[in-house]
Amino acid sequence: MLNVGLTGGIACGKSTVARMLLAKGAILIDFDDLAHAVEEPEGPVWRGIVSHFGEGILLPDRQIDRRKLGAIVFADREKRDILNRLVHPAVFAEWRRRLSEIEKTRADAIVISDIPLLIEAGLKTMVDLVLLVYLSPEGQIRRLMARNGFTREEAERRVAAQMPIGEKIPHADIVIGSEGSVEETSREVDRAWEELLAFSGHTAGKA
Repeated sequence: MLNVGLTGGIACGKSTVARMLLAKGAILIDFDDLAHAVEEPEGPVWRGIVSHFGEGILLPDRQIDRRKLGAIVFADREKRDILNRLVHPAVFAEWRRRLSEIEKTRADAIVISDIPLLIEAGLKTMVDLVLLVYLSPEGQIRRLMARNGFTREEAERRVAAQMPIGEKIPHADIVIGSEGSVEETSREVDRAWEELLAFSGHTAGKA
């Protein structure tokens, strides 16, 4: 099994790249999905978050309003660190459980773990390869404004809250550029997939 860590920055196009890799036969583990799973209402992680941030972050169905919580933590590094300490241990435990299940049934799998904070959290040693989706900071800001309806100030604050994307490049084994069209990104993914097949010892066309 090849355990690939997929990372990038906010609005860099990781989800698009992940879908393309999934279509090629990779197995995807999305850390955002893991976070949703461990934050289900009334669970221990949910209770910890509500205890720290108050019931004002909840939707009528008691689910966490992730947009509202995001606005709070992206404006305050200390609060962001608190949230990470509450969520990350449970997410990593679920990740390890899923990797173990995949290895038992698909020893030849190429697993793409979409981990936004892979480099910042020092998780590089927990994956076999790091695949970075790169978009310039200005590109990130433009996409955030278009995708999320943020003002430029809001988008700049979200980008500034993260490790600069350029500083992640030296940590990556493979870089996929997403500045261009979807077709251009698809060609970048084709190239990266061939590299992953070579790393995993597969022959072209197999997953």
